[in-house]
Amino acid sequence: MASLTNAAEGLASSYVVDAGKSRFVVRASATGLLSAFGHNPTIAIRSFTGEAWFRPQAPEHSSLRLEIDPASLAITGDVNDKDRREMERTMRDEVLEINRFREIRFEGSGVHSSQLGEGIYRLKIAGQLKLHGVERPLELPCNLIASQDFLRANGEFTIRQTDYGMRLVSVAGGTLKLRDELKFSFDILAHRKPEGGHAPQA
Repeated sequence: MASLTNAAEGLASSYVVDAGKSRFVVRASATGLLSAFGHNPTIAIRSFTGEAWFRPQAPEHSSLRLEIDPASLAITGDVNDKDRREMERTMRDEVLEINRFREIRFEGSGVHSSQLGEGIYRLKIAGQLKLHGVERPLELPCNLIASQDFLRANGEFTIRQTDYGMRLVSVAGGTLKLRDELKFSFDILAHRKPEGGHAPQA
């Protein structure tokens, strides 16, 4: 792994998210009749962009911006085609209301970091999540591997749909209902910008 010690002190190198080599999913817990059969949908986030600014001399001052296309969310896992189509329509039209709210965005900066090894960190990022037209504070804890060429971050966080004004709906004829809490997990790879990828000094 390349060392970061040659980076200019106090400058943040810019890294662009590679969605094609990243994984970002949502897990929902079900209630109702079908929940007894293990129907806990997994939702894949297919399209997202973002940029991270990493400060090797002060990782806790690093920052992150992510933007998600809500129309790209898709149901995966062991669900029959009919239920999948209904669940995706309900998710997009009645829960996310993507015709009204076309943006999901997170922007934040590090508030705490600890170095676990050479180029390996435990980092907490605090920021604002804009979802369904509502903006609320959110903390993202993650494990981070950093080099001159790339960043890789993985972690989990949860939100409550009702905190963002989203409706709790049922599908499959009312036999499947989703709980309020959604659990997000991510494993995101970002590549360093070749040139001019420095954020201003804090």
